[in-house]
Amino acid sequence: MADHENYQVAIDILRCHLGMSLDEAQKELGLDAVSKKKKLSDAKEALIGLTRDS
Repeated sequence: MADHENYQVAIDILRCHLGMSLDEAQKELGLDAVSKKKKLSDAKEALIGLTRDS
């Protein structure tokens, strides 16, 4: 999956030249679902790490 930072230039172009909001630009690039899945995955990994340390 792509990192959000790799798309920052594209997001900036959509926001500045087309007047989109950050959410609109991310949705246009298909990043809204990616970032949500990554956050969920990161949270799961953190929770798994907590249970292993116990």
